[in-house]
Amino acid sequence: MKLSRATIVFYVGLVFVSGAVLGFFANRLYSASAVTALTGGTFYNPTQTAKNSPPTPEEFRKLLMGEYQKRLQLTDDQVQRMDLILDESQAQVKAVHARMDPELDAVRANQITRMNLMLTPAQQTEYEKMRKERQDRQKQQKRGGRSGGPGF
Repeated sequence: MKLSRATIVFYVGLVFVSGAVLGFFANRLYSASAVTALTGGTFYNPTQTAKNSPPTPEEFRKLLMGEYQKRLQLTDDQVQRMDLILDESQAQVKAVHARMDPELDAVRANQITRMNLMLTPAQQTEYEKMRKERQDRQKQQKRGGRSGGPGF
């Protein structure tokens, strides 16, 4: 059976359109899975995905407490006690970070020094540029509002 040129073009177009449709739905499925994984599957907030930024610590705390209240059916007294527990835990985490940060800074400085010693001058320039870009990205992420701590 000999196929005409128009039939071949039709079949190729059909394969192309099928691939595009499959790709679209696969992307939607992947995006939904990624959002669920990032949010733990429970804190989906359409306004956050629309502006493509993580919730601020205050927004996340409200979402977390709302989820706890709803799923655990907490009393008002339990909500107040849980807030206190989260506040105390967050303060403890910040204290641990304050103690660790100087040691971590020393390790990072040692790493930078050792890496610069093995690089050529041209590589050192590019390495400094890369470090600056990474620091800028980290500052942007911090401004976006993620903070560590239990329940956060």
